[in-house]
Amino acid sequence: MNRKDRLDAFGGSVLLGVTLLLAFNQIIVKLVTQGLQPVFLAGLRSVLAVVFVWGWLYLRGRPPRLNPVVIGPGLLMGTLFAAEFLCLFLALDLTTVGRTSVIFYSMPVWFAIMAHFGLGERITPLRALGLCLAFAGTAWAILTGSQSGEGSLAGDIFALGGALGWAATAFIARRPEMRAEGPELQLFWMVLVSGPLLLLAAPFFGPLVRDLQPVHLALLVFQSSVVVAGGFIAWLWLMSVYPASTVASFSFLTPILALGLGAVIFGESVTWPILGAAILVAAGIVLINRPTAPRA
Repeated sequence: MNRKDRLDAFGGSVLLGVTLLLAFNQIIVKLVTQGLQPVFLAGLRSVLAVVFVWGWLYLRGRPPRLNPVVIGPGLLMGTLFAAEFLCLFLALDLTTVGRTSVIFYSMPVWFAIMAHFGLGERITPLRALGLCLAFAGTAWAILTGSQSGEGSLAGDIFALGGALGWAATAFIARRPEMRAEGPELQLFWMVLVSGPLLLLAAPFFGPLVRDLQPVHLALLVFQSSVVVAGGFIAWLWLMSVYPASTVASFSFLTPILALGLGAVIFGESVTWPILGAAILVAAGIVLINRPTAPRA
């Protein structure tokens, strides 16, 4: 499909669906960690996702191939991806879905800083304002949670670690070697490398199985197939067809939706401090991803 210069009705519908899926994904993780230890769950998800992503690539006529040029960057990207989800799944196990999502989606702050120094993507005054807002929201979420006792400081720190891992993964993906591979092969590297690493790390975080029920296994398969292989590839497709800044700006909806879903499904309290932090992070994401006007 040819690139489009604006988001149409079809693209907007797909984008809204993917955003809702990513928010609901955190609810799923919270549910499945009742039956499986978080790091073990993350490893199983990646291992199963290898099968689904490989199947997608095979159907597309692009079966994975070993390119010697990207072995180093691919291993690094997969390792960072493993660290990202190790932190995210532990955060969801230790604190609320809403708090985790608000802090985790501060990722554009850290990516913008990395891109400024490593990719030549300058921080404009508008982006600087967005960075300040999102950073303030993240700090507010962490500080108010630890002071009020509503959250877990360890969970908040893990969520922040997940955001940093996500930003670092995106940074490697934007480097010339991995960028030439395309998003689908990048995702294949991520799940291929992260699966074994997470499974090896899992025994250090406690018993692998908790109160395992059939529904937990069904949700695990759903995560591996629909969320990872489906949702991530749909997101990457949107980024390849529509303006990247427009697509990225919609990520501000995910922490807002996660707050609502956490309140409805788990009865999590939506206090003014966490709501204010979510609004600051969402506003920062929008400003960071606003397209800059071309120079004359």
